[in-house]
Amino acid sequence: MSDSSRLKLSGLGASLSGPIGGLSDTPITEVAMTVFGDPDVVPLWFGEGDLVTPDFVRDAAAKGLQAGETFYTWQRGIPELRAALSAYTERVYGIKCPVDRISVTTGGMQAILLCCQLLLDPGDNIVIVSPIWPNITSAAKLVRGIPKYVALDRKPDGNWMIDLQKVFDAVDERTRAIFVNSPGNPTGWTMTSDEQKALLDFARKRGVWIMADEVYARLIYTRPVAPSFLELAGPEDPLLVLNSFSKPWAMTGWRLGWLTHPAALGEQFAKLVQINTSGVPHFLQRGGVAALEKGDGFLAEMVERCRAGGEQVFQRLSAQPRIRIARPEAAFYNFFSIDGVTDTMAFCKKLAKEYKVGLAPGEAFGPGGQGNVRLCFASGAERLSKGLDRIEAAIKAL
Repeated sequence: MSDSSRLKLSGLGASLSGPIGGLSDTPITEVAMTVFGDPDVVPLWFGEGDLVTPDFVRDAAAKGLQAGETFYTWQRGIPELRAALSAYTERVYGIKCPVDRISVTTGGMQAILLCCQLLLDPGDNIVIVSPIWPNITSAAKLVRGIPKYVALDRKPDGNWMIDLQKVFDAVDERTRAIFVNSPGNPTGWTMTSDEQKALLDFARKRGVWIMADEVYARLIYTRPVAPSFLELAGPEDPLLVLNSFSKPWAMTGWRLGWLTHPAALGEQFAKLVQINTSGVPHFLQRGGVAALEKGDGFLAEMVERCRAGGEQVFQRLSAQPRIRIARPEAAFYNFFSIDGVTDTMAFCKKLAKEYKVGLAPGEAFGPGGQGNVRLCFASGAERLSKGLDRIEAAIKAL
């Protein structure tokens, strides 16, 4: 990279990495910072609810901390957690998944970055199905990769669908991976098993990887679990499945996730973890074990809570003639448009400052997201009702 492409900051005598200069706060953060610290704002912009992590998870971590589990630990996760993840995968999907295919990460966000570090050289590209949570874009750019987007199509009823031929056509000789988030953030769109099979067959033929973000797999309202590439792929297929404890078990602040990958990649992921973090704190991983082994009841409650929240939001907002919204089938977001609102960044900032409710602007989520706003309905009915009252007031004032 030439020196001219590097970032130079006023007052500093040395330059910074070029990709850093191309990164900025996400539009979601930009909106949130306009009212940072205001306790009167109803926060429906970030992907988390208002429940604290359940007691049995916190107690397990506290027990590990009190036992002195504070030293360097296994780079790919403590044996107990990897064994629990193997058992969990078999229980949920009915497939064998040996522990040598599992690596624990510092959240799903780090899992994305590790995969980009593993797969992309400067100038390589990754095809991304959008609208999409923005961190995959930033991670690709940080390793000097090039994000290429294929937007979902929107059906007349407001739901979303994928045109796989557009995905196939976007792949070229420099494509190293296809990134798919299903169930999706922000849309709630969920890929069918047939679509997954077609994409997997294509990836095998073309020799490209699939990065499958399945963080919301358990937060689906039409079946027990969303279709997974893991149910279709062989152990050596070009597939990396990213997952996280954050959403199903209310553990957003724990920064605990995992990757499922071909066993041959274990050594490479161990090296990347060593370089990036040296591993997830031992005692925090005890909480992950407890979530997997004792968390089915809490997860069922979380699904029903989100189902109710999604229906509450849909009923209120679908009654507004200016709003185009679909009933959510998975994840915990409504992604909707408002007639007359084209600059969603300006609208969300106005909503936060004047009406004290936080939504995420659609441009944060890349192609296909423009003109929409995202609302997270993972909160309780009282908080949602207060936020909806304020949203409706803002819309009536347009």
